[in-house]
Amino acid sequence: MAKLDTTKSNELFRRAEVLIPGGVNSPVRAFRAVGRAPLFIREAGGAHITDVDGNTYIDYVGSWGPMIVGHSHPAVIEAIREAAGHGTSYGAPTELEIELADEIIAAFPSIERVRLTNSGTEAAMSAIRLARGFTHRDCIVKFEGCYHGHSDSLLVKAGSGLATFATPDSAGVPADFARNTIVVPFNDEEALAKAFEQQGSEIACVIIEPVAGNMGCVAPRSGYLEAVRETARVHGALLIFDEVITGFRVAYGGAQELYGVKPDLTCLGKIIGGGLPVGAFGGRADVMDELAPLGPVYQAGTLSGNPLAVTAGLTILKLLKETDPYRELERRSAKLEKGLRESAAQASVPATVSRVGSMLTTFFTEGPVTDWPSAKKSDTDRYARFFRSMLEQGVYLAPSQFECAFVSLAHTGELIDRTVEAARTAMRTVTD
Repeated sequence: MAKLDTTKSNELFRRAEVLIPGGVNSPVRAFRAVGRAPLFIREAGGAHITDVDGNTYIDYVGSWGPMIVGHSHPAVIEAIREAAGHGTSYGAPTELEIELADEIIAAFPSIERVRLTNSGTEAAMSAIRLARGFTHRDCIVKFEGCYHGHSDSLLVKAGSGLATFATPDSAGVPADFARNTIVVPFNDEEALAKAFEQQGSEIACVIIEPVAGNMGCVAPRSGYLEAVRETARVHGALLIFDEVITGFRVAYGGAQELYGVKPDLTCLGKIIGGGLPVGAFGGRADVMDELAPLGPVYQAGTLSGNPLAVTAGLTILKLLKETDPYRELERRSAKLEKGLRESAAQASVPATVSRVGSMLTTFFTEGPVTDWPSAKKSDTDRYARFFRSMLEQGVYLAPSQFECAFVSLAHTGELIDRTVEAARTAMRTVTD
């Protein structure tokens, strides 16, 4: 196997380290968890990305989820080009915003009103503020291993016991902010019930990734989301589904369509912007109407509803509606899952593949993975070796054990076969 030449990427990283903290504009891009310098990408098309050294890879990051139809889809590029010809931003309403809102509301029966933001972080932060304003309560419940962006009240980790007040998980987050965030284990109904028994009258909302995507792909146990829904309802708290990853990914109507559970508020992002920065949150009309200018809960964004992002998102959603690709995505993703499992078994490597729809993670641990404690048993050094071997063979995976791979419509059967063949070789290397 020829050694990968990344000379130009390495040079750019050295320059970036002088100018940008850590050399990157988002921490996971630093590749520290996989023991090498990051790649700098020059271009992408279909299921492939190409770095500045000219190396081309089969890409399973997909810009962390948005590229469900593949990179640089001709219809999306042409739509953005046409929209840019009319101007890039107005700071004023456009008809496009109404069209995207209409598509979202049609896809998610739980959403009666929706507001666009600039990112998933903004959407989650705003949904929580809205829940607090609507319920006149301060506390929120989140789940260990679920990530909802980097706003202060969400950057916390669990303390001891089943449910505790959390402590800040980042410098710069005041303890008073974190004190109102209660963290409980994912997939643990009893822990959630206990939290509500102790402080139910103070809890404004429960926010959850219905399919966890930020400790790797972790599915909810059968009946778990229904239990979360009922616990929140009984205690008068709002249920927020963070579907920034799963929205339009695991089904057109997201995880709530897949599992048949209806939240009060939903956060969206990624696919609804077609790869451009966008987010949204929406839900019950009586809750959403508490937002300014109608109500007392303030939320704003100069670039919210940016015409280029909305155009890209509308184009993606149109393509998904026209082709209804979810059965085919399931078939291709299942083929990849099977190949990864068999590759690990043939090499006698303890690994399990967790998958929901077209998002999946290979955990280097004896499964199953059902929550953060079981996920973090993974051998991260072994994942790093696996990652580097796959990269050398032209397959680009997430540079962290605790992230998802994403299958797109551009990942043909041939590309999946090549990926599995690379995995067979990579699995053999991690046994050394």
